[in-house]
Amino acid sequence: MPDKISVLLVDDHSLVRRGFRRILEDEPDMQVVGEAGDGEEAVQMAQKFRPKVVLMDCALPGISGLQATRQILQLVPGTSVLMLSMHPEETLVRQALDSGASGYILKSAMDLELGSAIRRVAAGETVLDEQLSRPANLRGERDYGLTPRELEILQLIVDGKSNKEIATQLQLSANTVAAHRANMMDALGIHKTAELVVYAIRNGLVNVP
Repeated sequence: MPDKISVLLVDDHSLVRRGFRRILEDEPDMQVVGEAGDGEEAVQMAQKFRPKVVLMDCALPGISGLQATRQILQLVPGTSVLMLSMHPEETLVRQALDSGASGYILKSAMDLELGSAIRRVAAGETVLDEQLSRPANLRGERDYGLTPRELEILQLIVDGKSNKEIATQLQLSANTVAAHRANMMDALGIHKTAELVVYAIRNGLVNVP
């Protein structure tokens, strides 16, 4: 029999990892080589075990699954990452694939799909859960799923304007502007306005003088 596909499990819930392990132990061509409960541990264990596939939870304490994915792919070339998430939002799918992940599947659909998804990722394919709408343009799409109004507000945020100033300029209520700001930060997985500004500039979402 050819070498088994080595898999590193990464999730911050031990019960979830145990469930993964049980599913994969029924797969004759796979071997779980380690488990990690957070992003930093995932990076360390990936370097130690050099798995063929890392099963990576998107939401982790400490460094996120996206950050851990980037680090692992840089430090352990030849490893593939299969991202797991509770969330089907297209923005998250795009962020996962932009970070270098080879696939994105929903935890709700795992029981029947996990073994097949791991095999396909190990073979070099890109795997997306069938419940997801495939992003039309995975890289280089400027709006990152934000609406034209959100992009307009984002530009004004980057220009340093307050919610009240933005509301006056766009003839909106300050509450509406605040809601748009919160929606953008939620969609992009960002928690601070400073991070939002940096993200917008780095990803070409706004014009910078």
